[in-house]
Amino acid sequence: MPTLSPRHHTLIQALLSRGPLSENDFLSLFSQVTGKTSGPQQQQLVDEYLRKINQELSYVQFELRACRNQYEGNVYYGVVNNVADDQSKLGTKYTVPQIAFYKGIIEAIIQDAEARGSISNTDALYVRLEMQVQGLSDSQSQGGSSQVPPAFKNFSMSHKEKTLDQLVKDQWLCSTPDGKIGLGVRSFLDLRSWFRTNEVPACEVCNEAAVKAELCQNEACSVRIHQYCLKKKFSQKKRVERVCPTCGTQWHGSSVKAEDLENEDDPNAPSQNTQPPEPSRKKRLRSHQEADSETAGSDSLQTSSFADVKRVTRRSARLRD
Repeated sequence: MPTLSPRHHTLIQALLSRGPLSENDFLSLFSQVTGKTSGPQQQQLVDEYLRKINQELSYVQFELRACRNQYEGNVYYGVVNNVADDQSKLGTKYTVPQIAFYKGIIEAIIQDAEARGSISNTDALYVRLEMQVQGLSDSQSQGGSSQVPPAFKNFSMSHKEKTLDQLVKDQWLCSTPDGKIGLGVRSFLDLRSWFRTNEVPACEVCNEAAVKAELCQNEACSVRIHQYCLKKKFSQKKRVERVCPTCGTQWHGSSVKAEDLENEDDPNAPSQNTQPPEPSRKKRLRSHQEADSETAGSDSLQTSSFADVKRVTRRSARLRD
């Protein structure tokens, strides 16, 4: 069993206390801790540190991993819990209704057949918690309210508003630049295996879950590609024809600009530490609160008990819009 040095412990403690760090911040911290400045050998040393750390953390079912924020493309590092059981749930500061509320929002986001990666504040606030009760069907939830736990019934609109704010603050969710609710970086870190288990469509380029992505224009084609993966794949340096890699359909409607393609670096390279602004939701939420006045250690949120996700086709999603 490898023995971790004080430097390894410092890196773990920093991520546990501060939460996920952007790649630039993590590498800056790494340089301060190890005394190794940036250079060609730094990434090799980082990989070696992570390997040793994860060997130790595996004994307690934790892992230090990296993920990419699908809204702005930057890489983040964080420590996650690999176990989703009743004991691990005791370590969270969130209540059962709050966790059910979070799960409902996540499900609503990933069910979007257009892969927009977000839902409106209104849709988030009106997520039905009773659908998270295991074994409770839609018809039962409407007619058999006695089966819904009292804690769910008493979870008012004001509770939802406060929980939504807290989930954004804790980086489980985020406020997108257009004022909607999306996944936070901690969700991208924690839910990687859950995305695969629940068959969330993967990006054609990187094979990671394509929660926020662009779709092939061919309705019969299911290809999704992250915007930052599009920049890499269709880079002018590679002179690759801008067509779908599966069906060959011309890739139109991409928000990737020519200047972005020219300047885009390898997605595995250190990214800029720029976060999209998070607009305040106080005014928007106040109207919902007035409309429904009747209706909070480790922050790990477990997601293994999600209800079965209903599949939504791209055609039905467009008709619904």
